[in-house]
Amino acid sequence: MTKETEKLLVKTALEYRKRAYTPYSGYKVGAALLAKNGTIYGGCNIENAAYTPTNCAERTAFFKAVSEGVTEFEAIAVFGGYDGGKLKVCAPCGVCRQVMAEFCDPDEFIIYIGTSEEDYKPHTLREMLPFSFSPKELEK
Repeated sequence: MTKETEKLLVKTALEYRKRAYTPYSGYKVGAALLAKNGTIYGGCNIENAAYTPTNCAERTAFFKAVSEGVTEFEAIAVFGGYDGGKLKVCAPCGVCRQVMAEFCDPDEFIIYIGTSEEDYKPHTLREMLPFSFSPKELEK
């Protein structure tokens, strides 16, 4: 991936963070998912009064892409923090990491997390989810 694409991914995640629906926690997360075909799918977290129907930004982006027939991905950028406050390092939750494991090569898929457009770091999915359960475990 080019540095230009990487920066666009980060910028898109920060833009999608503004769209988060978080009336209960106030913790806004934005994600930008880069498909191998070059398309970027944005997502934000969407809370619900019943809590369990809440959806994370990362899964929102993945589900948008998969619903469009796209299932091959290169990277995702994730940024979060309380509304009006400083951004915090916001690593994907376990459920989101498991969704990533469904579609992504753990050694090639990159997850960018950080606190600003200038301060972020890449991590592989394997670093974030060293013992994943993927479709390979279901092969006979």
